[in-house]
Amino acid sequence: MQKIHKIPRRKINLIFQYQETAQEGDLIELTGMHRGFYILRLEKGKVLQTHRGVVKHDDLIGREWGSEIMSHLERPFYLYPVTLSSMLRNTKRNTQILYPKDIGYILITMGIGPGSRVIEAGTGSGGLTQALAYYVGDSGHVYSYETRPQMQDLAKKNLALLGLNERVDFKLRDIIEGFDETNVDALFLDVPTPHDYVQQVKNALRPGGSFGCILPTTNQVLKLLSVLRRSDFSFIDVCEILLRFYKPEEERFRPTDRMVAHTGYLIFARSIKKKEKGAADYDAPSTI
Repeated sequence: MQKIHKIPRRKINLIFQYQETAQEGDLIELTGMHRGFYILRLEKGKVLQTHRGVVKHDDLIGREWGSEIMSHLERPFYLYPVTLSSMLRNTKRNTQILYPKDIGYILITMGIGPGSRVIEAGTGSGGLTQALAYYVGDSGHVYSYETRPQMQDLAKKNLALLGLNERVDFKLRDIIEGFDETNVDALFLDVPTPHDYVQQVKNALRPGGSFGCILPTTNQVLKLLSVLRRSDFSFIDVCEILLRFYKPEEERFRPTDRMVAHTGYLIFARSIKKKEKGAADYDAPSTI
């Protein structure tokens, strides 16, 4: 029986913090010629078993990024630092997670960055949680609410792989009771009935804070819009993100046969503080 080689704690290197060559403890992406990839933590003495052959971790440690690595069947792989996009695509899930195309737009639109304090409700498998934890940095924090214990456990495991656990507080309860935090910069809901929680959102956000939500159906969107307009939210936008890839071939450049189309409606709004009670809402035109 092969002896399991345990990496000392100091060898669990943080995601995206890499030296010039791959080191033990690095989280790496090993990519084949047909874009299939494996994500693994480098450990001395271990091997990766694939249908294209066996690759020894020892053959990867100390190699330069981008190096071609041959399996024992002489099939090529390429060594890269892991990216957040590949981590999200490789995330273990029990539910549908947000796609990178949606997550990127959410982060930019809601102004989430280093130092941000962010609440999310509907943790699920933790896809958005991972991105939030990375982008808020060491000076920010994420508060993630979920009602299903098994989903929260999975999200914690997925986040642990990135080494970003200390940036997230996981909370297991229904948000109908409200949020524990106040004066947060941004709040995102991924729940079936967000219109039921608009007042709780309002109480948690700082004045001028950003609200975001994703919904699969137009009926849900319409219910949410109606409540937002009555609850001192304005600058409301609704959109969907469609992503189309093209074949990178000079002689027959055209769209690929499949595209990542509708994954949900994204709704964004800003919390406002009216000067006079009953003043009319003003919805600024979208800048997009």
